[in-house]
Amino acid sequence: MSFGKMGGRTCGSRMAALVVILLGILLLAGCGKQSAAVSRAPSAPPEVGVIVIKPQRVSLTTDLPGRTSAYLIAQVRPQVSGIIQKRLFTEGSNVRAGQVLYRIDPASYRAAYDSAKAALAKAKANLLPARLKAERYESLVKITAVSQQDCDDANAALKQAEADVEAAKAALETARINLAYTNVTAPISGWIGRSSVTDGALVTADQPAALATIQQLSPIYVDVTQSTAALLNLEQEMASGVMKRGGAAQARVKLLLEDGSAYPLTGTLKFSEVTVDQSTGSITLRAVFPNPKRILLPGMFVRAVIEEGVDEHAILVPQRGVTRNPAGEAMVMVVSGGKAEPRAIKVVRTVGNEWLVSSGLKAGDQVILDGLQKARPGTRVRAVPFGSKENSARAGI
Repeated sequence: MSFGKMGGRTCGSRMAALVVILLGILLLAGCGKQSAAVSRAPSAPPEVGVIVIKPQRVSLTTDLPGRTSAYLIAQVRPQVSGIIQKRLFTEGSNVRAGQVLYRIDPASYRAAYDSAKAALAKAKANLLPARLKAERYESLVKITAVSQQDCDDANAALKQAEADVEAAKAALETARINLAYTNVTAPISGWIGRSSVTDGALVTADQPAALATIQQLSPIYVDVTQSTAALLNLEQEMASGVMKRGGAAQARVKLLLEDGSAYPLTGTLKFSEVTVDQSTGSITLRAVFPNPKRILLPGMFVRAVIEEGVDEHAILVPQRGVTRNPAGEAMVMVVSGGKAEPRAIKVVRTVGNEWLVSSGLKAGDQVILDGLQKARPGTRVRAVPFGSKENSARAGI
């Protein structure tokens, strides 16, 4: 009896174990089906930050190298020879036109002036009797008191005396001019540099070495060079209507100094040279800048930012969204039909931190700027505005 009870218990335990095993198998099978269902569920497309292309009005400029040069420049040279008695200016100062800069010893020139003055007085004194004699002979020849030959000789002597007076006047004027030249004056107003001579130096008329140099620095010229290829391209864009002249503003020029800082005053483009430099293939443009504080000095290297024109329908793309293919072509990724699509574009120049696009994009195109590593060609993507809260949160900004 005991043995039978024990056998029944054993069979019941075995049945319970089988039930547990079957339940486990069913649970595992259910989990496997659920996992398979989860794995077969489609994943969400990656998000990409995009901008929508919108044509805009852009003023286009070109950055050209150049150098400054004085508005007026004059070299001071003596016009008579002599010894420098005194230098009458301070080197590096501002001088006025007509101001006396040097004084040459005037003694010999004053003596020459006095001599010419005396010669004129003598010629005038000889003129009076010659005139009276000619007048008398004119009366006497009518009554045949003197011969016609004597009358003609008297008239000739009168004309000779008059000519002597005129020659003496010219000599006196020459002596006066030479005496005035002993004061060497400034031909223009401006800033004068160092003097090449000192007191006591001998100078000669029309000597090749200048005594000093005067330069007018306000306003001041800025001469820049531009390639003829760039100039022709600009003219073609103007002719096709892509760009338009900006009116009076087109002639405005800004300046960058050698240290990269911006010059505070704006200049004006005056003219362009009519001849191309054959050695460089470039043309010279000249601008004029006000320079009241003498910040700009002749010979300084600068960069001029010249306003070329206005593109009324410019398409700009941030540089971070533009790459290059192995052929060197500019490429962007755009969202078209919910999928990422590569597109070749043609870029003309940079405008700030953006590329100016001439072809390949149109208004309304969505260009991918963020998430390019996930935007494989042909894959589906979800476009969100670049810089939005959603895009910033995804990028971890």
